Amino acid sequence: MNEPKAASLEGLVQVQPDAIVSRTLIDRKAGTVTLFAFDAGQSLSEHTAPFDALVLSLEGEAEVTISGASSCLRKGEMIVLPANEPHSLQARSPFKMLLVMIRS
Repeated sequence: MNEPKAASLEGLVQVQPDAIVSRTLIDRKAGTVTLFAFDAGQSLSEHTAPFDALVLSLEGEAEVTISGASSCLRKGEMIVLPANEPHSLQARSPFKMLLVMIRS
């Protein structure tokens, strides 16, 4: 059995020029945990998901829009993306986040 090791979330994914990078940490029937790194100006276009999701900002700043209402998300802050609500994200600076999606 492998020894459990602590890891810095920010160090598990790196910002790449003009790109969005993702790394799935957990992928189970019950849900997923995924790290994302966005270069400044990169975005996820408006979409919906059938499950609630939690976004935790690890580094940088992004504008998150949910059903037309925008919020600025900064390091250490979180926001809930409600199921079936249209949402989008625009990185204002190099930005890293942890996305936790619950499928139940």
